[in-house]
Amino acid sequence: MSNLDDRIEKILESYDTHGGINLADAFHFPNRESVIGVLNDLENVVFPGFREDFCLDRETLRFVTGERLHRIVRNLTNEVQKAIKYICMITKRDGSGCYKYSEQIVLMLIDEIPEFRRLSIADAKAALDGDPAARSTEEVLLSYPGLEALLVHRIAHFLYSKGVPIIPRIMSEYVHGRTGIDIHPGAVIGEECFIDHGTGVVIGETCEIGKNVKIYQGVTIGALSVKKIMADKKRHPTIEDNVTIYAGATILGGETVIGAGSIIGGNTWITSSVAPASKIFNA
Repeated sequence: MSNLDDRIEKILESYDTHGGINLADAFHFPNRESVIGVLNDLENVVFPGFREDFCLDRETLRFVTGERLHRIVRNLTNEVQKAIKYICMITKRDGSGCYKYSEQIVLMLIDEIPEFRRLSIADAKAALDGDPAARSTEEVLLSYPGLEALLVHRIAHFLYSKGVPIIPRIMSEYVHGRTGIDIHPGAVIGEECFIDHGTGVVIGETCEIGKNVKIYQGVTIGALSVKKIMADKKRHPTIEDNVTIYAGATILGGETVIGAGSIIGGNTWITSSVAPASKIFNA
């Protein structure tokens, strides 16, 4: 065992040298598993009975909902507090009052749950209307990866818009791993969005997507430049209302606007604006 002891010491030395550790008895960062647990609770509050392995009835719904909300507030407030304290540390700002501020943000998130439900139902109806293979709204709620990606995005975007660091990205990358749909939490997405199939879809941080937009698999709505100096600029396109973007299309650039009612064909490459009601395709 002495050989193993030596190896342990070398690993511990690397912790001191390179960092990359998260200790409870020192300054520490949000816990990924705790954030994912909160996210699962939020999804179950938005759609009770759809994502859990036991059946609810109306007699227990109030109790279960209350229990979940208390758990969400407690756990997410702790994680948001860690994230804000981390930013305060690296920017050398005063971190006092973080817990109360974090709790206020979480309670505002709870207040948004009815709106998350409304938007998700609208997204599900858009999927039902837009996909001949869909038979019911319930089928979409239970099985469509695009709907889950959009719900998680709306939760992550709310936190992002309130200045919460780290946690929105944990949420977006978690659902990215589950669905293959990569939406940065900064992106603004209107209601009645339908991401069909979804695998390989990428939507960048400063994208603005309007209402009733349909996006197929392999679509990239991204930046022309990935230079760090562009971090605070609008780097990603604007997609106006009622646009359809078919599989494999790539749309790039912060000044690029896809006009309302346009159809973007599969495997197209677009780096400049498109007038409303246009049809763009490869001959």
